[in-house]
Amino acid sequence: MSLLHRLAFAALLAGAAAASLAALPASAEDEPVSLRILAINDFHGNLKPPSAGIRVADPNDPTKSSVVPAGGAAQMASLVKLLTDGQPNTIFVAAGDLIGASPFLSAMFHDEPTIESMSQMGLALSAVGNHEFDEGKDELLRMQNGGCHPTDGCRGPKPFTGAKFHYLAASTFLKGTDKTVFPPYEIRTFEDIPVAFIGLTLKGTAGIISPASSAGLEFRNEAESVNALIPELKAKGVQAIVVLIHEGGWPSGGMNECPGLSGPIVDIVKDLDSAVDIVISGHTHQAYVCTIDKRLVTSADKFGTLVTAIDIKLDRTTRDVISTSATNIVVDATLPKDPTQTALIDAYEKLAAPIANRPAGVITQVLSRLPNAAGESVLGDVIADAQLAATSAPDKGGAVIAMTNPGGIRTDLARRDDGAVSFADVFASQPFRNQLMTVTLTGAEIRAALEQQWLDPARPRILQISRGFSYAFDAKQPAGARIDAATMTLNGKAIDPAASYRVTLNNYLALGGDGFTTFKSGREPIVGPYDDEALFAYLKANSPLAPPPRDRIVNKAQ
Repeated sequence: MSLLHRLAFAALLAGAAAASLAALPASAEDEPVSLRILAINDFHGNLKPPSAGIRVADPNDPTKSSVVPAGGAAQMASLVKLLTDGQPNTIFVAAGDLIGASPFLSAMFHDEPTIESMSQMGLALSAVGNHEFDEGKDELLRMQNGGCHPTDGCRGPKPFTGAKFHYLAASTFLKGTDKTVFPPYEIRTFEDIPVAFIGLTLKGTAGIISPASSAGLEFRNEAESVNALIPELKAKGVQAIVVLIHEGGWPSGGMNECPGLSGPIVDIVKDLDSAVDIVISGHTHQAYVCTIDKRLVTSADKFGTLVTAIDIKLDRTTRDVISTSATNIVVDATLPKDPTQTALIDAYEKLAAPIANRPAGVITQVLSRLPNAAGESVLGDVIADAQLAATSAPDKGGAVIAMTNPGGIRTDLARRDDGAVSFADVFASQPFRNQLMTVTLTGAEIRAALEQQWLDPARPRILQISRGFSYAFDAKQPAGARIDAATMTLNGKAIDPAASYRVTLNNYLALGGDGFTTFKSGREPIVGPYDDEALFAYLKANSPLAPPPRDRIVNKAQ
């Protein structure tokens, strides 16, 4: 995956487009208009290349694959320029989650660096993703319009002026009104042909962000929101329509294949009005190029490792799309770094370094977030133990159990050669910076909360639990009977349904996040430290730290 390979591939794309045009009638009036759309999704503030890279197929043996370094805003900017050169009409768009759950470099500044990076890169439009709402509607409006953070003020190297690109939100309404938080669509014109871009997030957003962040908002059906706009767009003379949606699916093939795709995006696309030509998707952190219901559907992995190059042709007479093709292209780590992006990143790194580089401790092996068959991960166990340690003292909450949600654990704690872990590493694994809360729950309420792990039986959310607490489950049992109450123990003693226990949760869970509404019944709350600070302190106190055994949760079906 060298730069030469990427350059050669880009040249092939340009050559194919030129050859196609050469085969058309010579009259310019008869030639279709060519448009290249460059698309990304789920960037999540990864200004620097993510440590995991991306897995790609071996070009010499499709049955084999390997992980290659990829990503980084400086490299992505160079690729975007490369894919734009020689193209008469281009637009750069995104399908949401540009920000939120970000590494320390972006998150420390409330994702202002990422907004600036995307603006400098020439991003034009973006759908809103669920993570765009992590800090609430007003903070997202600040991302668009600029200004200092209401609590932390201005921390960056220069005043934050907001996004130069436009957020679109066709399905996100102010509750009780027909007013969307952002415009539902934007029309761009290419050689006198209008093309509409509709942006929207998934209707389930309220269930995967904190209740406080979704207050006052309503997330409506995706396809219905799009279809309601079609008559309005047609009245404006628009025939070519592109949907940017923060929802996706799970493929079974390579990054440019689609032998099988499952997930919400399939039914959403099938429900869209036939006037919609292209769907650019995201959310599931997958890569695919598909045809669903005779429409092109794409997704570009995550963390800025891919850019999707979509080439379409527009008929000058009908003004509609007459052909589409797409290719996901790796943001090769060997691409030259764009100097403007490099300067931006360097300026923020200089400000962040004193905090980011603080030593947390030493780990003997990678602390992986990968779950076993019971849904338990090494890093999840360590984080839960850290939260228990931070809140177990009587004056800190008196906790005897700690639980955390798996969705809040974003990346492994990787081991360097010397095993050293920094605060930036800790933050990357828990970038939401949730505050810990210790509450009182009965044994019966703890069991009821654990039952809510299967609100979506196809994709359960298994809570990570602290040392000393254990239980067994059988997912084949009916709802409400999956947790074996007889196996619920704390330090070897059976959990009493009527007894009270002090349980530490992050504030997201305590407010009923991820559908764990039982936790809202928690009583006598005591607010503790932030989750990243708890993990940082735990690593310092227990260094060198070895991975604990994953034996707290038992899957009876295994």
